[in-house]
Amino acid sequence: MGRHHARILQSTPRVAFAGAVDPGGDRWGVVRDPSLVFATLEDALAAGPIDLAVVAVPTEDHLAAARDLAGRGIHVLIEKPLAATAAEAREIIAACDAAGVRGAVGHVERFNPALIELRKRIRDGQLGEIFLIATERSGPFPDRIKDVGVVKDLATHDLDIVRWLGGAIARVSAQTQHRMGRVHEDMVLVNGSLTSGVSFNCLVDWLSPTKVRRTRVLGERGMLVADTLTADLTFYANGDVASEWGATQALRGVSEGDMTRYALARREPLLAEIEAFADLIAGAPSDIVTLADGLGVVACAEAVLESAAGQRTVEVPA
Repeated sequence: MGRHHARILQSTPRVAFAGAVDPGGDRWGVVRDPSLVFATLEDALAAGPIDLAVVAVPTEDHLAAARDLAGRGIHVLIEKPLAATAAEAREIIAACDAAGVRGAVGHVERFNPALIELRKRIRDGQLGEIFLIATERSGPFPDRIKDVGVVKDLATHDLDIVRWLGGAIARVSAQTQHRMGRVHEDMVLVNGSLTSGVSFNCLVDWLSPTKVRRTRVLGERGMLVADTLTADLTFYANGDVASEWGATQALRGVSEGDMTRYALARREPLLAEIEAFADLIAGAPSDIVTLADGLGVVACAEAVLESAAGQRTVEVPA
């Protein structure tokens, strides 16, 4: 993700790009000025002051990086998940509070146009009472991932989406699979309920040969489906048109109504996220994901892994 952040930070007028820190150098060739690629944070600071930084390092290194940056008075946008454990997430929050710096988490799916519009329509009551929130996130294994499994790397997207759309998660029941011979899981199926009583499920894997990114919300008046790969949002309305052709009625559903695909304005989610982080630092209203929300997602992920290991339903800490 670091290279994508660097691309945008060099292009937006909201910030002046101070450089990229990577001991491996600019492997992707995204930094336009080679003099702005540094091996260490000390080298970057020697070149000039830094107001904010994006932390896009392995999850297990988030705490050390965030603590170091906060201690220097630098605001931090930390790629999701916030930390490897809930305990480390709390340490990051404490470090930012102690240093008086702003912190946020890069749950970029919240800035996807399809999900933004889906959430707005839910809140406007388009679906009426909500019955189910379901997500599917599948694709091939990314070789970049070394330190966590699919739950903390990918499913944290989905757990955050469920919480953002429906509220706090009360309990989870999960199953994981290990099919690639790695220590960490490569597939997870999560079923659970929100504190509101709404049901949810998430299917996430690194085993599928094609990418799927879909969020489905079912309610009393129909269903909204967001495809976050294409930023498309479709509404399937309940209907009351009867069919005299019994076989077709059975295949198509007993209350199939109109289908509408909405025309949406599309902005790159990562750009919108970085602009929201800039708003946070400037003291303006911001939709950026808070550190507290990031902690909540990590706690949910831990509950998912605990459930899968113990083959039981687990209550999620409030």
